[in-house]
Amino acid sequence: MINLMYLVLTAMLALNVSAEIINAFFALNKGMKTSSAIVDVSNTRIKGAIDKTVEAYKTAPNLEYQADAAKAQQISKNFEAYIADLTAQMTKEAGGPSKEFSDGRPERFKDKDIPTRMFITDKKGDELQAKIAETRAAFLALVKDPSKKAEMEQNIALKVDSIAQDSKAKTWSEYKFKQMPVAAVMPTLTKFAADAKTSETALLNYFFNLVGGTDIKFDNFKVAIAPKKSYLIRGDKFEADVYLAAYSSNPGGISISVNGSGLPLNAGVAHYETTPGGVGKQQVNATANITNPLTHETKTVSSTFEYEVGEKSATVSADKMNVLYIGVDNPISVSAAGVSSNDIHVSGTGCNIRKEGNGYVATASSQGKAIITVSAPGGMSVEKEFRVKLIPNPVPTLSGKKGGGLGSGEMRGQGGVIAILENFDFNARCLIESFQLVKQHKGADVEISQNSGASFNDKASRMVTSASPGDTYSFFGIRAKCPGDVASRDLGSMSFFIK
Repeated sequence: MINLMYLVLTAMLALNVSAEIINAFFALNKGMKTSSAIVDVSNTRIKGAIDKTVEAYKTAPNLEYQADAAKAQQISKNFEAYIADLTAQMTKEAGGPSKEFSDGRPERFKDKDIPTRMFITDKKGDELQAKIAETRAAFLALVKDPSKKAEMEQNIALKVDSIAQDSKAKTWSEYKFKQMPVAAVMPTLTKFAADAKTSETALLNYFFNLVGGTDIKFDNFKVAIAPKKSYLIRGDKFEADVYLAAYSSNPGGISISVNGSGLPLNAGVAHYETTPGGVGKQQVNATANITNPLTHETKTVSSTFEYEVGEKSATVSADKMNVLYIGVDNPISVSAAGVSSNDIHVSGTGCNIRKEGNGYVATASSQGKAIITVSAPGGMSVEKEFRVKLIPNPVPTLSGKKGGGLGSGEMRGQGGVIAILENFDFNARCLIESFQLVKQHKGADVEISQNSGASFNDKASRMVTSASPGDTYSFFGIRAKCPGDVASRDLGSMSFFIK
């Protein structure tokens, strides 16, 4: 938003240097400094969290990431100091701080000759351009993982922006500073310093995640139990592994007890066993005490688990949502207490059943219902009815988003539309078959490209790679085909505006 305000003010400045516009520039300059100070506080906290995590987990990679995080801060500070020197020099040449105003403006804040002489004649603009490129390269050099390089290039805000196509300027320095009043140049310099600060934020967050930053605060714990049998015949022994979910290789102190008795730990797992004395529901009460290695705070979490002891029976269930989906393998769990797995026979009506590993897989080809039957010697027979449905509609996305705002750089980096099956547990992929791309650029004719497949064709690619702030991109008639589909589906539309 601040960048957009600056562009608007610069455009208005070309028409008339009014008092309102001048005041707006200095208000903008003050706002950017305030925002930058807030970012600086956040960066200090992130670096502190990195240091705290590395202190708890002093591995060689973590120590390297900590050092690189410190380098990122120093690079940012050096660039900020350089901008401060430029601003101070320009303020001095413009007569020093104003005695009439208290917003930091110099005496000759409307002077256009000072920036022109300083940044063009005296080559300070060329020096600044090189300094920006040098600082950006130094930031990116801290990212050692080649697979993360492209992502971080998008996140590093500090860069030399390109000269507008309609500009008559021959150099970047002319484009940014020629015949610009001191009032307009001051927020320009402040913005460069703010961009360096947000670039520092991106790198600190990157290193924070590398040292395990997302796991610094252990604030969600759950005791889990893994029984070897969930349904027993009278006289069988109940056996289970009781463990702390999300167990860390360096847990910092864990103790587990079941039904009031402490259990020994082996690699974070405690083994518990008992022989129930009757049929029906049985309970296991498990408690874990966990000491956070960072805060040394001890938390106690408890859970109650139930299992059932019964006589001979058979059960059949779909492992995923009790529904069979067309076009995918549907895992089926079958159990028959007291019966050898070799004696169990599983068949289906309205679906095909096959044995796979320790379980079964059902496949279906038409909507409606299916019945799975489990039988065994001795007259045991159990039927279970399932609904048979098409795979739900996927969601069309661009850059992982369903619509809204995108940066121009992010938009230019896109290669096509992707259909995502949200909250769908099966390994299935829906393919985009076609869509219409419409681009609206202010003051220009609408561009339209009919696209076959998910990837952008040549025309669509040209439309996307020319993205600039203010453009609107709309995708209409998006169609996709999912496994099991006879015909493609209409996924609707989505729209994006370029920020």
